[in-house]
Amino acid sequence: MKDRIKRLKVGGGQDGFTLIELLVVITILGILAAIVVFSVGGINDRGHDSACESDVSTLRIAQEAHFAQEGSYANEDALVAENFLAKASVYHDTTGGATTYNITRVETPVPPGGPCPVP
Repeated sequence: MKDRIKRLKVGGGQDGFTLIELLVVITILGILAAIVVFSVGGINDRGHDSACESDVSTLRIAQEAHFAQEGSYANEDALVAENFLAKASVYHDTTGGATTYNITRVETPVPPGGPCPVP
């Protein structure tokens, strides 16, 4: 029995981490994971905003190209039918007339990532 107590006091070949050391490491890893999750969350928001801006720019270019070729602006369905747009926008609607066009953001149904921010 005395030999066993001596081995425990001296270290007696038992290697490993204490419970406190393991808890400290787990806590540090948890803090680092939380920091990463919150920092990555902002990336999606910026991507969505960039997609909205790009969508508006594409619609403007399509409207101006239609006006240059046809002499008037068109609605979104006509722009798709006449190959000025590859497909209809999910973020914005556009309507056109003889001398002006309007681009409005889609509210319902809610597009992927939510509606675009108001400029």
